[in-house]
Amino acid sequence: MRDSNHRRVANVGAIQGETSVANSLIEARRELSLANRIVANEGVIDAFGHVSMRHPDNPRRYLLSRSRAPELVAPEDFIEYGLDSQPVREPSVTQYSERVIHGEIYKARPEVMSVCHHHCAAFMPLLATGTDYVPVFHLGAIGGIKPPFWDQHDEFGDTNMLVCKLEEGASLARALGPHWMVLMKRHGVTVACTSVRDCVFRSVYSARNAEYQVQALAIGGAIASLSPGETQLASQIVATTTGLTRSWEYWSMRVAKAGGAAAKPANKPAKPVRATSKPTSKPKRAPKARRR
Repeated sequence: MRDSNHRRVANVGAIQGETSVANSLIEARRELSLANRIVANEGVIDAFGHVSMRHPDNPRRYLLSRSRAPELVAPEDFIEYGLDSQPVREPSVTQYSERVIHGEIYKARPEVMSVCHHHCAAFMPLLATGTDYVPVFHLGAIGGIKPPFWDQHDEFGDTNMLVCKLEEGASLARALGPHWMVLMKRHGVTVACTSVRDCVFRSVYSARNAEYQVQALAIGGAIASLSPGETQLASQIVATTTGLTRSWEYWSMRVAKAGGAAAKPANKPAKPVRATSKPTSKPKRAPKARRR
């Protein structure tokens, strides 16, 4: 009898564990879907570009949508990849050709949990001229001071500019190094972060900063960029205030107003479903027959 009880408890524990993992993955897919829609709605990404996340339960895998415009990405669109950027299960849909950007960064940087690759128009003047990115307002500090450049032509000669080969993705990851953003000459930008929401924040506000920097350059004269000390302190705003939560709620609301995914409270994780061997409600008794 005691062994039977132990087995029953073990089975319930296993079911609860599986349910918790499933709920974690469902919530991760929802958040990543919303992240793609936010960066699209905020003008960082258009028909091209993508946001991924490391798998919440398996650090040697990551999630990336099937090939479609980010503004349309839904939770069911995500494909699970190994760090070699090969799908765990062969999908019946088209895949992004530049997924190696994500896989090689996850492979090189175990602390990275989310990656965004984009071609935001605000960055293009800097990328075309090789002008260093510098923070010109406090929220722009999230991009750092003079993040590294990567020129695909230096190592691979003439290409179609897409990063499709493992060795190209590995080269980009080396250029990123310990930084959180790398500028890809004549192409775009790749951002790495420790969470999906942080990745969205860094992508949006570094793009805002690039826009302001280019406008300041057009006016002429010296740019009053942040000092190294100011940059270090300002870059901690996200981690030390409610800034990240406020931004995520705001952007979620804007997506909802635009007709995308419904806005949800920022810090309300899904409740795990508890397995139980007992019925959730007592069966109703049949009504007594009346005597005649």
